[in-house]
Amino acid sequence: MPSLFARWGRSVVDRPYLLLSLTSLFWAGNIVLGRFAAGKVPPVGLSWVRWAGSFALLIGFAWPHLKRDWPTIRAHPGRLALMALTGVAFYNTMAYWGLQHTEALNGLLIQSTGPLIIALWSFALFQERPTGGQALGVATSLVGVAVILTRGDPAAIAHLRFNVGDIWMLSAMAIYALYSAILRLKPAMHWLSFLTFTVGLGVLMLTPAFLWEISQGRVMHFDAVTLATLGYVIVFPSTLAYICFIRGVELIGANRAGPFFHLMPVFGAVMAILFLGERPYVFHAIGFALVLAGVAVAARKPRPAEAAPPG
Repeated sequence: MPSLFARWGRSVVDRPYLLLSLTSLFWAGNIVLGRFAAGKVPPVGLSWVRWAGSFALLIGFAWPHLKRDWPTIRAHPGRLALMALTGVAFYNTMAYWGLQHTEALNGLLIQSTGPLIIALWSFALFQERPTGGQALGVATSLVGVAVILTRGDPAAIAHLRFNVGDIWMLSAMAIYALYSAILRLKPAMHWLSFLTFTVGLGVLMLTPAFLWEISQGRVMHFDAVTLATLGYVIVFPSTLAYICFIRGVELIGANRAGPFFHLMPVFGAVMAILFLGERPYVFHAIGFALVLAGVAVAARKPRPAEAAPPG
């Protein structure tokens, strides 16, 4: 039986499309819950507890790898600090703050800019150009996102209202896109020790802001809803999603992984249908089909003839 579980585990961690789809599923729930918790849970407190809880879950499993990888960690403090700052401390706190001031719909729409911003960072930092297939796939899936979010009515875009929360969400997405692009610079260390160390470092970075927030009287009020929210964000979008995302990018690269961000509105719509009683409509099917087709095209491995030139 142990060998069966070991084989199953190895099979999962070697399937980037499954890993990245699970990432989008868990993060879609995080956007919905982040908006739901607005006004009930302070944004820095939610981010700090989220990552402190994730660190507590990871440290027991990661400890042997951390001890073995410690020389590598000591050799790359600046690189790991940048990844902790962009992927853990800044992004999530800014996104939660933005969700205090905007709607989940706007948040999902802004998250869908991820593939475009990742491509821009990849080009700016590494001169990596997206292939024609990747560009076509991103454009196709982005149309599917628009169909879902506008409920099949293009005129609905004119009624979207953007505010300071949206600016924070877009800034957060730009920071996370930077994190996604520079994951290729991850030192040669076990993914579990990398994740645990950057999460722990991110918690330390957040601690001064967390203490300041408490000093301003913004504290959590624990009830069943708050505890359920914290439980979800600790286990799924923090621990499991980051494990899946880091491994997925490691397997296929940031540009091919980026289009999976477009699955987030798809999963958000499915959650609304299943849990909020929203009725499925034809526009759901059309949008889902476009997103899935676009992701399939953009994420496929390019043939040598169509691969982007290095410079």
